[in-house]
Amino acid sequence: MHPILKIIAQRLALSTLLLLAASALIFAGTEILPGDVAQSILGQSATEQSLANLREELGLNEPAISRYFSWLGNALQGDLGIALTNGQQISESVGSRLKNTLFLAGWAAIISVPLAIFLGLLAVRYRDRWPDKLISAVTLTSISIPEFLIGYLLMYFIAVKLGWFSSVALINDNMSLLEKLNAIALPVMVLVLVVLAHMMRMTRAAILNVMQSAYIETAELKGLSGFNVIAKHAFPNAVAPIVNVVMLNLAYLVVGVVVVEVVFVYPGMGQYLVDHVSKRDVPVVQACGLIFAAVYIGLNMIADIVSILANPRLRHPK
Repeated sequence: MHPILKIIAQRLALSTLLLLAASALIFAGTEILPGDVAQSILGQSATEQSLANLREELGLNEPAISRYFSWLGNALQGDLGIALTNGQQISESVGSRLKNTLFLAGWAAIISVPLAIFLGLLAVRYRDRWPDKLISAVTLTSISIPEFLIGYLLMYFIAVKLGWFSSVALINDNMSLLEKLNAIALPVMVLVLVVLAHMMRMTRAAILNVMQSAYIETAELKGLSGFNVIAKHAFPNAVAPIVNVVMLNLAYLVVGVVVVEVVFVYPGMGQYLVDHVSKRDVPVVQACGLIFAAVYIGLNMIADIVSILANPRLRHPK
């Protein structure tokens, strides 16, 4: 087998094992939560007989290990269970919520990834000069402030004081694309500010590391301009670490939007999860946790594979 195919197969197998381990941790974490699910559904006035009947109906009397494998088997077939609070299929409710979260994260990625790479290249071009220092200061400041505080600040100054965008990011299928973009403008700004610094600084560090190479000096001696040397020679050879940090931040955009969605009351996966955590709807919490874990592990696996493909030693083995 070709070395690159062997390494990719190993990454796929490792990602599968990680997802299985994550599913076990998610199930165990919800199992040890304090309180009784049946009691929380029926209330304090429920009789012992009604509690026993509901536990039997929900399968709570079965051993935890058998319930775990039953839940995992159903999840692999696309059946995430039924929400305890409303009796609806979780997969149907999650579908629209996940689409909304991907819509929000996608627009944040479309803006943040090119902007971070451009700012990283700009910081390298003017290294140790005022553009580099200004970019580093602004991005480090934005990442040092909690995202919920950034959200409230933008909400107050941009939505309330200036009236440019809505302070509540409510969207539905009947809205046009421009209406949706207007609604999600503020949460997209928050997510861009949060992930921009990571990607920009990794781009800067990776390119500066490559700039010490002999072929960069050769390109400079040929008379190429500083930006051409960086963009055409240094950047392509620094792709692997940049791709890794970009994928990690894309995973954060999908998995870490919980706080932003709650702040702006956005109808995504994060808001859906928080609503059902407060109601102790365990099947919904398990389903959301499994989806978040799958997205995070999947994007990390893609980052590993892209890094492997970007390595010429693996693409052209001797």
